[in-house]
Amino acid sequence: MSPERLWWRRLVLVLVRPREVFAALRSTDEGDEAARQEPVLLIVLLAGMAAVVLSPAWREVLDQPLVDGLSAAVLTFVFGALEGAVLYLVVGGAVQLAARGMGSLSGFRTTRHVVAFAAVPLALSLAVVVPAALLAYGGDWFDAGGGDEGTGGRLLLSGGLAFVAWSVGLLVIGLRDTLRLAWLGVLGTILLAGVLLAGLAVLPSML
Repeated sequence: MSPERLWWRRLVLVLVRPREVFAALRSTDEGDEAARQEPVLLIVLLAGMAAVVLSPAWREVLDQPLVDGLSAAVLTFVFGALEGAVLYLVVGGAVQLAARGMGSLSGFRTTRHVVAFAAVPLALSLAVVVPAALLAYGGDWFDAGGGDEGTGGRLLLSGGLAFVAWSVGLLVIGLRDTLRLAWLGVLGTILLAGVLLAGLAVLPSML
């Protein structure tokens, strides 16, 4: 089997046998790293779109007078691609800096790939939460004050957050099995990366 096909298979395998996939991410062979690029690109795109759809701002996108269903879908794709790329680099950079502080010697590309494969559950949520929301509420999901404001809407958002928690769990496995950090190093990396990301989030309001 070609390396490219193998990494496409690992997109699914990471959900059921994550340690095997994250162990494979240790490879720094140029051919193997190149074979991951397209799967990583797909994860980044879908995870970015999921993050956009689950954001509070997107719950009101159809309130805009010039936005209809088709343009909302296009905007979701465009902003999802941008958000995914930014998160891929920013979260990857924060994790890399934090992991280096905990003693990891892994390169930035390897760390970015760990972050990407850890985000597979978040990417998967796009195919679960969004169809469920559309079936249950239709356009109300993207319209303020719609029928999704009650318990059902909160349950759907909780489902999305469950996928985020799943991704964090996979990141922990990646830090252990790819970056080979001890449990204390994993905890330190998660906490330090969280502090770095929180600092970046509040920085614009301080300028």
